[in-house]
Amino acid sequence: MPRYNPAEIEPRWQAFWEQNRTFTTPELPSGPKRYVLDMFPYPSGDGLHVGHPEGYTATDIVARFARMRGESVLHPMGFDAFGLPAEEHAIKTGEHPRIQTQRNIDNFTRQLKMLGFSYDWDRAIATTDEAYFRWTQWIFLQLYDTWFDSEQQQGRPIDELPIPAEVTAQGNAAIEAYRDANRLAYESDALVNWCPALGTVLANEEVIDGKSERGDHPVQRIALRQWMLRITKYAERLLDGLDDLDWPTGIKKLQQDWIGRSTGAEVDFYVGDPANLDAWKSERSKSGFSAEPGDAALRVYTTRPDTLFGATYMVVAPEHPMVKSFTTNEQSAAVVAYCEKASFKSDRERTDGGDKVKTGVFTGSHAINPVNGQPIPIWIADYVLAGYGTGAIMAVPAHDDRDFAFAKQFDLPIVPVVDPPSDHPERDAILAGDVCFVAEGQAINSGEFDGQTTAEVKAAVTNSLNQKGQATEAVNYKLRDWLFSRQRFWGEPFPILHELDANGKPTGIKRGVDPADLPVLLPDLKDYKPHGRPEPMLAKADDDWLYVTIDGKRYRRETNTMPQWAGSCWYYLRYIDTENSERLIDPAKEKAWMPVDLYVGGAEHAVLHLLYSRFWHKVLYDRGHVSTPEPFGKLVNQGMILGDVEYTGFVDPDGNPVSTSDVRKDADGNRVSKEGIPVQSTSIDEDDVEKKGEGFVLKSQPTIKVDSRAHKMSKARGNVVNPDAVVREYGADALRLYEMFMGPLEATKPWAMTGVGGVRNFLDRVWRMVVDQDADDLVLNEAICDEACDKDQLRVLHQTIRKVTEDCEGLSFNTAIAKMMECTNFFTRCEKRPKEAMLTFLKLLSPYAPHLCEELWHLLGQEGSISKQSWPTWDEAALVESSIEIPVQINGKIKAKINVSPDVTKDELASIALADEKVQSLVEGKTIVKQIVVPGRLVNLVIK
Repeated sequence: MPRYNPAEIEPRWQAFWEQNRTFTTPELPSGPKRYVLDMFPYPSGDGLHVGHPEGYTATDIVARFARMRGESVLHPMGFDAFGLPAEEHAIKTGEHPRIQTQRNIDNFTRQLKMLGFSYDWDRAIATTDEAYFRWTQWIFLQLYDTWFDSEQQQGRPIDELPIPAEVTAQGNAAIEAYRDANRLAYESDALVNWCPALGTVLANEEVIDGKSERGDHPVQRIALRQWMLRITKYAERLLDGLDDLDWPTGIKKLQQDWIGRSTGAEVDFYVGDPANLDAWKSERSKSGFSAEPGDAALRVYTTRPDTLFGATYMVVAPEHPMVKSFTTNEQSAAVVAYCEKASFKSDRERTDGGDKVKTGVFTGSHAINPVNGQPIPIWIADYVLAGYGTGAIMAVPAHDDRDFAFAKQFDLPIVPVVDPPSDHPERDAILAGDVCFVAEGQAINSGEFDGQTTAEVKAAVTNSLNQKGQATEAVNYKLRDWLFSRQRFWGEPFPILHELDANGKPTGIKRGVDPADLPVLLPDLKDYKPHGRPEPMLAKADDDWLYVTIDGKRYRRETNTMPQWAGSCWYYLRYIDTENSERLIDPAKEKAWMPVDLYVGGAEHAVLHLLYSRFWHKVLYDRGHVSTPEPFGKLVNQGMILGDVEYTGFVDPDGNPVSTSDVRKDADGNRVSKEGIPVQSTSIDEDDVEKKGEGFVLKSQPTIKVDSRAHKMSKARGNVVNPDAVVREYGADALRLYEMFMGPLEATKPWAMTGVGGVRNFLDRVWRMVVDQDADDLVLNEAICDEACDKDQLRVLHQTIRKVTEDCEGLSFNTAIAKMMECTNFFTRCEKRPKEAMLTFLKLLSPYAPHLCEELWHLLGQEGSISKQSWPTWDEAALVESSIEIPVQINGKIKAKINVSPDVTKDELASIALADEKVQSLVEGKTIVKQIVVPGRLVNLVIK
């Protein structure tokens, strides 16, 4: 019997597509273009799990759909291949990271091809390819060669940077130092998360509770010379650019919050010798607010200058550069110990949650509050970060939750300066300093400003202090400059040379590697093991790699490497022009294909990758290398696919099952039985569970209810599903179809193998709709004919065309599949199935189940690939139903059904219903009290 056999069909068509280069992209689009892009994967040794293909299947459907509609489609794939896991493998095995990386890429490629994705594999890239990272290094040189003109709000070449006359007078070294201080790529002593065990700096997101996310190793905050990218200069443009993007609202909000624009004031608090206060104030009133606060002032940024009168103490970050100058001898030991302890906490630990117990230490010094001249103590506390604002705050405990908690912890004064509305339920407690009030109101305890609104006081106080040279209006951002260095081996080398003097010491002068000498390749290392010191791995390289002589001057190469983010910032551009060795990208190709029309990936990349890519793109735009201000026009985040549903029951300490209905939480949030006996959850095998009513129960004890839940796929939970196994059992088309049928693309959905089986049954029905299942050979079903569709067939077919077309455009793949299932069920019941209708249906299904449709397309006598066919269009006239079925109710209960024209009038519908033989027999001898007639819906006869 010629059954549907994916194991035989799918490899044959995959080979056909590859041999015929079916999905090759034209160099330039002819007509409408569609650039459909996936967030490319990191090729781990574990290969794909079934969560990965969800987004890939969605973009593949869109790409196939667009090609059939006559659009030129760019649909590429590549690999984000640098990174820590490959290097960790090298440390354990001694195998070069490139070998393992290529092995992983080969496996990922095999799996992706196995699933029938229509990528243009001729354009495949990996960030580790030398031909690729040559241009990553070239882009870094563009950043190094650019400064940001705040007046023009754009990046400009560094040689166009105006040099002040006093700097020019100091000579070339001063000029170079001035340029370095304004470059978008610069070196700085930055506070970093240093992990000795991993031998590298980690991003804040890679640190959890003071330990590395990978390996759970201790992490410490230390100052380290690092390369930084001045992304903060583009903060305003990164914010403004979001307005015109077709992105999810939540993703835009995350980026807006990450950038964190706020308006307020910078205020200087005097911290010098009290004897010199009057002289300092006099000088400030003459000179105005200074760009630098100087040693006698502690500068803060505040969004609430109206609360200055309520500032009762100051707080500086443990890393603040003035900590030593504030600290008295008596407090020195305590301050040093506190700062050391704080260095082992991540920024997230230090700032998460306003209800944490606050810690801090008094420096022994005081600052002068500029609005009332009162001395207030200066504290050090880790809830203030050196990287936000100025690294120091004026603490107003009456009107800031964290300051309030700190003041309560250390018994510091709380002075309310904002009066809440008179009807506020906690007004008395707020005015007494017992409750924190963070909203706006009227000023109290604020001298001449009493009675004014918050907005009025903000403006008045800022203006008053500005006239005295002690404050200025300011805009601040939470966004920090991008820390761009790593101390590992497996990353892109920086194309930077450090000049050395005659003694081999750095002079401080740097130069970029000549673009003609790119790429700078990684050196050969025999030992990949970190040495535990905050020094780059590349410093282990031989002198032949480390040192370069140019024009008689000796240079040392930069030994840090770029982070994994670097290669993923611009890969979408390389796909357009993968073979170009002369320039970053051909301008004509870039202009023709950009921007990306659809970008699909996980929401976990909502901020960093997307923000970094947008930043690089804007710099390239400013420098004339790309034609669009934004890289990604439309963004969609696919939902997470969770592991198969787990069933969880409860057992008491003796292992006896406890009914879920008998379980509650105690005062501490622990699970207990009704009697207060502690219980714990336990995983139950699916075979031991069955569904009864609305819940799950144990098969062996149906009275025991069982919870069901699903978790994110992970090796630790053992719930990862390998697509290889699914394809072996059900076929790639079934896997593709199931991933789209599970629910809306953006939704989080649990995996269930039974669902894959259900979709496979649908594909079997499609096969049998065309193929004779009872024949010995592969022949068409006897119902296939050359006749035209009747009206009902035509209506169902064109309804399906319209629904699938609209749903493909709207990425509503699950409802498109449901409609095709309905269509299949309809035609399966038909005694005759017009060949043209079957061919049209296969075109609709082909983006979803391409292998099966190619096979049936050829079985129906067609040539070439179905993916090259034109997409069907629907005929509005065919959608009109020739007749509709109307229920006829007697006293509210359906007793008969009649077929009428869709445009039948109310009176005509009533007459047809009364003329029906069955209705006549039911009302005979009865009195019709009332007739309820709704055209197109129903007829209800009330009789007695």
